[in-house]
Amino acid sequence: RPVSKNSLLGKFIDGTDMFLDSRFKLIPSIVEGYWMVKRAVGTKACLLGKAVTCKYLRQDNFLEIDVDIGSSSVARGVISLVLGYVTSLVVDLSIVIEGREEAELPEYILGTVRLSRVQLDSAVPLEV
Repeated sequence: RPVSKNSLLGKFIDGTDMFLDSRFKLIPSIVEGYWMVKRAVGTKACLLGKAVTCKYLRQDNFLEIDVDIGSSSVARGVISLVLGYVTSLVVDLSIVIEGREEAELPEYILGTVRLSRVQLDSAVPLEV
């Protein structure tokens, strides 16, 4: 069904890059894993556009958000720690558009993904 232009999702889709940077949130959760990784990652929501570089590609029926986790030294440090334990981790990542006004609340999770004991040696290059 069509997205209402007056809804937060509609405003997000049609918003400027600055608006998207200020509202696109990631909520991490280490479900299983080493305590130090859990502590480093935490469960606090992060406004991705404020922490790392995000690029936005808009087409007629989609909005693509490319997140450059290497653009932040803090993010690189956390990822470097996580990669050392990735085969023993179960990680849930949720994305949310931050609501700031009463009409934009409550916030809803737009999507989530679970990464379970990722085997990096089985990864294949992405042909672009």
